[in-house]
Amino acid sequence: MTAEAVNATMRPLPDAPADIETADRAAVQAVQLERLQWTVRHAYENVPMYREKFDAAGITPDDIKTLEDIEKLPFTTKEDLRQNYPFGLFAVPMEQVRRIHASSGTTGRPTVVGYTEGDLDRWADLFARSMRAAGVKPGWRVHNAYGYGLFTGGLGAHSGAERLGCTVIPISGGQTTRQVQLLQDFGAEVILCTPSYLLTIADAFEAQGLDPRSTNLKVAICGAEPWTNEMRAELERRLDIKACDIYGLSEIMGPGVGSESVVTQDGPHLWEDHFLPEILGDDLAPLPDSELGELVITTLTKEALPIIRYRTRDLTRLQPGTAYPGMRRIEKITGRNDDMIILRGVNLFPTHIEELALEVKDLTPHFILELTKRGTMDHLTVVIECVPEADEATGGAALMELQKRVKDRIGVSVAVKRAEAGSLPRSEGKLKRLYDLRDEARKDR
Repeated sequence: MTAEAVNATMRPLPDAPADIETADRAAVQAVQLERLQWTVRHAYENVPMYREKFDAAGITPDDIKTLEDIEKLPFTTKEDLRQNYPFGLFAVPMEQVRRIHASSGTTGRPTVVGYTEGDLDRWADLFARSMRAAGVKPGWRVHNAYGYGLFTGGLGAHSGAERLGCTVIPISGGQTTRQVQLLQDFGAEVILCTPSYLLTIADAFEAQGLDPRSTNLKVAICGAEPWTNEMRAELERRLDIKACDIYGLSEIMGPGVGSESVVTQDGPHLWEDHFLPEILGDDLAPLPDSELGELVITTLTKEALPIIRYRTRDLTRLQPGTAYPGMRRIEKITGRNDDMIILRGVNLFPTHIEELALEVKDLTPHFILELTKRGTMDHLTVVIECVPEADEATGGAALMELQKRVKDRIGVSVAVKRAEAGSLPRSEGKLKRLYDLRDEARKDR
C-alpha cells in the first residue's frame, strides 16, 4: 500500500467541538456517529482483514447510518492481531507510522500496535485530559513509574504529562529503593504506576523507617491492572494522597482511554469523542447501561490501527456521566472474563479476595492464589501475609476470619495459609495473583 493510495481514500477526520469535554450527551453522540462512519470506511478501504470480515457479513460502510448500526459489524479479538502479526492490520503505509508498541507475547505472538503522528498527538491530548480529570496541574512534577519500552504505559503517560505542562521524572518500574529516594529528593506531586506497585513503594518507605505520608505527593494515577475501592482507601490512607483510576489498553491506544475524576472518584469516564463503548452479555448480545458484561470498544480516531468492536475481556458496567455529563463512566474494572476462577460452580476473581482481605484486621493486601486439583475437584488456597506485628494467635484468627468471609460473601470454601512477612512477590509493574498448579499435579501422577 502506497502513501498516495491511502491519502486518496483516507478522508479528513471529522472535528469535534472545542467544548466537547463539557458538551451534553447529544453533542457527544453526534461526534461519535460522524467518526464511526469515518473509521469504518477507513478500516474497510485500507485493512484487508476488515474488508474480508465486512464482505462475509454482507456489510458496507454505507450501512452505518446510526450508532446502533455498530451491532451489524464483526468483532475484533486479540487473536486477530496475533494472526496478522506484525503489521497486517495497519491502515497506513509504514512510512506514516511514527511509533510501534507491542505486548510481551508471553502467551503467544505479541500484539503489535502502530501510531501515526496524528495518533500520537491525540494520545498525548487524551492522557493530558485524563491527568486534568485527576486534579493534576501544569507545572507539577510527575514521577512516572510505569514501564518504558514496548509497553504503552511509560511513553504514553510521559507524552501526556508533558503535553499538560508538567515536569516528568521518567524513572520507569523497578529499583524500588531508588523510587523512595527520588520521591523524597525530587518532591513529585504526582505518581503514575500500577496500584500494586504503589503498595510496594509504600512498604519500602516503611521498611526504611520512613513515613510514606511525608512526601510531597498529592495524586496517584493508577491503572494497568484491576484494583478495588478498598485498595484505593489503603493507598490513600498510607500515602496521604488522592488515588484515581485510569483505563486503557494497548490494542485500543494505551493508557488514557478513560480516567476518573478526582472530584467524584466514581469510575473512569471514557473519552467517548474518541472511543465507542458497548457492554455485551455472555451471548455477545448488547446489554443496556448499568448491566454487568464484557466491555467492547471501537476506536473512532485511530489512523494507523483502527479497531472495530474489540473484545477487551474486561468486565464492567456503563453508567451515566457525572463530572463529564456527556461521557459515560465505567465501574472500576475488578476482573476479566478470562481471569475468572470458577470454583465448584461459583465465579471468583482475585479482586474479591483483595476486597475481603483489606477488611480484616492483621491481614495485608499481599497474597497469591494457588489453584490445585484434589481428586476430581478444584481447590483454591489463599496464601497471604499478616502484618508483621501479628503473633501466632492473632494471625491465626485473621486467617480464619478471611476464610469465613469468603464462604459467607462469595459462597465457596477456600483454604487460607499464612506466608512469612515479606516472602511473597512484590509488584514492579503488573502483579501476578493466580498460580494455576493443576497441570503440575497431573504431571506428577
